[in-house]
Amino acid sequence: MLYRKIEPIINDYFKSGSDKVLVVTGARQTGKSYIIRHCAAQHFKNVVEINLIEDAEGSRLFDNVRTTDDFYMALAAFTSKQLGDFSDTLIFLDEIQEYPQLLTLIKFLREEGRYRYVASGSLLGVTLKKSSSIPLGSIDILKMYPLDFEEFLIANDFGQPAISAMRDNFKSMKSMPEGIHRRLMDLYKRYLLVGGLPEAVNKFLETRDLIQVRAVQQTIAELYRLDASKYDRDHSLKIGRIYSLIPSNMENKKKRVVYKDIENQSGKRSADYEEEMEYLVSSGIALEVKAISNPKFPLIETEQKNLLKLYFNDPGLLTSALYRNNPAPVLNNESGINLGSVYECAVACQLAANDNSLFYYDNRSRGEVDFLIDDYSTLSVVPIEVKSGKDYKRHIAISRFVSNEEYGVKQAYVISNNREVESDGKICYIPIYYTIFFDNRLRAKGPVLI
Repeated sequence: MLYRKIEPIINDYFKSGSDKVLVVTGARQTGKSYIIRHCAAQHFKNVVEINLIEDAEGSRLFDNVRTTDDFYMALAAFTSKQLGDFSDTLIFLDEIQEYPQLLTLIKFLREEGRYRYVASGSLLGVTLKKSSSIPLGSIDILKMYPLDFEEFLIANDFGQPAISAMRDNFKSMKSMPEGIHRRLMDLYKRYLLVGGLPEAVNKFLETRDLIQVRAVQQTIAELYRLDASKYDRDHSLKIGRIYSLIPSNMENKKKRVVYKDIENQSGKRSADYEEEMEYLVSSGIALEVKAISNPKFPLIETEQKNLLKLYFNDPGLLTSALYRNNPAPVLNNESGINLGSVYECAVACQLAANDNSLFYYDNRSRGEVDFLIDDYSTLSVVPIEVKSGKDYKRHIAISRFVSNEEYGVKQAYVISNNREVESDGKICYIPIYYTIFFDNRLRAKGPVLI
């Protein structure tokens, strides 16, 4: 079984006895159902898993459920299993977005307290954004991503003690030993090819065959397109077009979404595609990075929604689209192949998985910096530049950025595949694998008294 950092969070929820309903969101094929099923088996005597897509395509027992009595009747028709009570019975509503009324009903099921509940959905983010009747006081929302590089390391027998040693080196800004660096970069390049979708990772661990891994990735990419087709025709065609343009946009100098290219019509603006962008981001199949021209902490206060970058939610999907079954561009650093977009995609995925909101710096007179994130410990903005080549110390924009006293930068990072950790004023040069420690996820560290 693949190690997932979300597992202890779900286990803690089940152990807590909370009557709130845990709702796990995320893109299709990220492992939501599997990890909930695995954790539930450890904590409950009785687990009833209801896949609501299968119900919608079959008996439709839950189609017209509107009251708690309706729900209990449908549940009794669904399973003949002898159920207990709140202490030992969990009802798992998988793909709950198929019946949005059940999200509203959760509040009343919770109040009655007959059973514990957990829900998940591959398009749940879209449903949550569109619904005005979500009982926010009754649910806790947890987002799941594909495996990040830390999880990929563990899957490849690079153990927790070694990661702890890496963390100590990162905190003290030390380089990793040469041999370990080579091992880490070897695994990182394979991560760029395989990505973090669990089925693709398992296929890689089982076969080491890129062709079989690519077959898995292409199937999942097609599933993403099929999900989009469930929207009405006008929206689904535009969603598919925007999604298909992500790799080519990433190869452009600015890497932004070019709205006139979506339908080959000049004069198109971000406002013309708000619903399509919302679908791609809320469904979890794309990551958005919003522009900031005058950064202040917190960054959300100065974002510009019209200048947007989109990344695939998984670097393996990007290298599949760019290089198909040829691993040479990634493994061998082929001359003439710019891996900048691939490295950026991997960094974006890592930052997002570590609960960082994603922004980039775009200033007409001062240039562009790949990523900006908030540092909540120092209440400052952290600029990050990603470099894939040997000229990683050439970075005019980030140098100008840190020299601007108005921005209040305390630390900036240039990320590359170079081993040595070095500092030059406020700029620190680090290897790309250290991004696993850019972590803003909330951890239980005791109460914060105010």
